[in-house]
Amino acid sequence: MEQAANQEKLTSQIFELAGMIAYQTGAVVSRTILKKSTGTVTLFAFDKGEALSEHTAPFDAMVNIIDGEAEVIISGVSFNLKQGEMIIMPANEPHAVKATEQFKMVLIMIKS
Repeated sequence: MEQAANQEKLTSQIFELAGMIAYQTGAVVSRTILKKSTGTVTLFAFDKGEALSEHTAPFDAMVNIIDGEAEVIISGVSFNLKQGEMIIMPANEPHAVKATEQFKMVLIMIKS
């Protein structure tokens, strides 16, 4: 898969996303799947209790939970998401992500 993520022209493939990244004790693990000038697709695996602190991004982003459960806080409003659910994080809105239990997510950032 690393080769596919770095190619300018990708080929059609089937991926089992949750199996492409592993949990690590006491850590947040990330893996870039696709990186283009117009956006990125990144997998994350959060151990229970781990978090990304509040920050803003100049682009719209979508978080899709592919395993476990998480709390996503956008502009001070808390959302509890579980496997199979997704949420949009609007550009320039403060947001944070917290692992209420181990969870994996796909982050799709749109830069155009």
